[in-house]
Amino acid sequence: MGVPQPARAGDQDRQPVVGMVGGGQLARMTAQAAIGLGIEFRVLADTAADSAAQVSAHTQTGDYHRADDLLAFGAGCDVVTFDHEHVPGEHLAALEAVTAVRPGGPALRFAQDKAAMRDRLSALRSLRALGAACPRYRPVSNPDEVASFAAQGEGWPVVLKATSGGYDGKGVWICENESSAADVIAHGIGLLVEEYVAFDRELAVLVARSPKGQGAAYPVVQTVQEDGICREVIAPAPDLDPSVAMRAQQLGLTIAAELDVTGLLAVELFAVGDELIINELAMRPHNCGHWTIDGAITSQFEQHLRAVLDLPLGAPAPTSATAVMVNVLGGEPDLYSRLIHVMAADPGVKVHLYGKAVRPGRKVGHVTVAGEDVAALRDRAWRTANYLSHGTED
Repeated sequence: MGVPQPARAGDQDRQPVVGMVGGGQLARMTAQAAIGLGIEFRVLADTAADSAAQVSAHTQTGDYHRADDLLAFGAGCDVVTFDHEHVPGEHLAALEAVTAVRPGGPALRFAQDKAAMRDRLSALRSLRALGAACPRYRPVSNPDEVASFAAQGEGWPVVLKATSGGYDGKGVWICENESSAADVIAHGIGLLVEEYVAFDRELAVLVARSPKGQGAAYPVVQTVQEDGICREVIAPAPDLDPSVAMRAQQLGLTIAAELDVTGLLAVELFAVGDELIINELAMRPHNCGHWTIDGAITSQFEQHLRAVLDLPLGAPAPTSATAVMVNVLGGEPDLYSRLIHVMAADPGVKVHLYGKAVRPGRKVGHVTVAGEDVAALRDRAWRTANYLSHGTED
């Protein structure tokens, strides 16, 4: 596809142009939200077969690792944002000289570099006042340093994390002993060691912040992970103390302000009693917010567009007592042949497929069910997701 033409400077009546770097499912769902807002949405995708490229008329193919491709893409946009955090920092600085970049490079650095994120958050008194903390951590480069860290704390296991590039469980290793830590260190990548947190459950808070500083927080959700991949989100988190939920929302908004995030910020948390332990940050639409498409007044994708364009933010309130989202992972082929059964069996389930080739364990879609009874909603969502993946409801 051709390179999009530059925005028409000075034309106040034209539709705004938002470009998103990355052609995955997050960009695909953002493209859908842009239609209703009258936004021209452009995608920088690796190939024309990418998930977002299939549905976006304004797609430019290119490599986000190449400054020339990024700059050519940015020149045609009023605002550039991202569906991943992997654009090199030096390219972000060059892009900011061409157009508005949201979140900007200084903020995005804290989602790209876990060591920088831990250092910055650990220094914030405002987070400690909210009963939040980071796990104990340190950079490491050899097995002796990992063993020393374990000996100085709670012992084994410990968690090794790649300082950059990890997602969906990649780049995270739970190490039971020095030998397993040595196997990870042999990869020759930058690493942090963190204490293993024996959490009660995992939570996430999703907030939005505009350049003017307006903020909005969605209900705190419970997430269920398997092999490092988010499988299920329950919104709002069941039986969560309202005071803890409020602190988690304040935590998200505080981090967004302290790091000068524009757009969406997802904060993944470990809950240990009433204490909140910060696990990860993401500065973009996030898996924990997919339920908002069918279960909130304003979806996370619309909210992200509003925020990066500095428009008034939408209401984040839910539209039902509970919503449950379950990811559909690649399993058996012929995914679409099973969709008819799902539609007939449970017409109230909302199915979102990403147009991605089916591979075992790959996220190829998600399902959402909204209503009152949490247990019944979870059962329906899991049955649907399992049938789509494998042709069985178990």
